[in-house]
Amino acid sequence: TGVAVSPEVEAALASGGAVVALESTIICHGMPYPKNLQTAMEVEAIVRENGAVPATIAILNGVPHVGLNSEQLKNLAISGSQFQKTARRDIAQVVASGSNGATTVSATMFFAHKVGIPIFVTGGIGGVHRYGEKTMDISSDLTELGKTPVAVISAGVKSILDIARTLEHLETQGVTVAAYRTNEFPAFFTETSGCKVPCRVDSPEECAKIIYANQNMHLGSGILIAVPVPKQHAASGKVIESAIQQSLKEAEYSPICFSVIKE
Repeated sequence: TGVAVSPEVEAALASGGAVVALESTIICHGMPYPKNLQTAMEVEAIVRENGAVPATIAILNGVPHVGLNSEQLKNLAISGSQFQKTARRDIAQVVASGSNGATTVSATMFFAHKVGIPIFVTGGIGGVHRYGEKTMDISSDLTELGKTPVAVISAGVKSILDIARTLEHLETQGVTVAAYRTNEFPAFFTETSGCKVPCRVDSPEECAKIIYANQNMHLGSGILIAVPVPKQHAASGKVIESAIQQSLKEAEYSPICFSVIKE
């Protein structure tokens, strides 16, 4: 397959065990060292505590890896932005050049499906950027969800995005969108966005039934299950959302291009 699967992940998949895919862009581009390593290790530990095997995905020296050992994870964290941010469009170039790539949601979904991992957990997915009706700036995460049957569990889409248009685009792509124990799509840092979801799930069993039905019907598309940020963290999330809104207002009157704002 051209993909290096760790022995632990390979054994779990062969025995029908639970495996959860994890992205690597958040490690290399989302936070500084050593916080990024600490967070990555904590997330993997949580997956293990719940009876599954974590499979962090990255491209190392041109070889896609599914499941990293502690040394590889540490090198990823220390290298940070030296690893190229790698979406689906970048995979061929990174592999061909023997480079290192930190996978985004779209690339992580691609590799997860390639080796048979049906579930992927991340912080927030990409979406339609604000003013997307003018710029046509739409994340490849959305088109990947439309054609790759992997269930993505996240806290919603990143707050700086246009959530309403993102949900409209997901509908166009045929993606099942559900929210966990709420009727409203969460806004990453906060619990509410003002946007209703077409599907609500209230237990892990309900989530599993939807994932199974999607696979059994061979729909060929992914699923997005949005889990709101815990209430104890939502208050600070409102402060962050307020800061984002203020920054966007200031950007309207500054000579800053959209590609800079979205980063």
